[in-house]
Amino acid sequence: MAKIADIGTYIVRTPKIRGGRPHIAGTGITVRRIVGWYKLGLTAEEIAAEIPHLTLAQVHAALAYYHANREEIEAEIAAEEDETERLEREHYLSRQGS
Repeated sequence: MAKIADIGTYIVRTPKIRGGRPHIAGTGITVRRIVGWYKLGLTAEEIAAEIPHLTLAQVHAALAYYHANREEIEAEIAAEEDETERLEREHYLSRQGS
């Protein structure tokens, strides 16, 4: 008999891993990272091929988490983009003062 997987165990939050952001259990791969590739147009199969140590089931679990918690992940993406823009501005301004 085949082993039955509990898909609820695929995505976890661990305070000391990736700042507690949701990630694939047993890896440091965040749901955000999977979503980034998904938004670029990659299929779940293509994403799994990009990260060979992930199973297709793990990628689908990350995408399911995203679709079930879209607001949370989109807020995380927006915060990351805001921080990137802030750092770029600081870098630009520091170069202007040189």
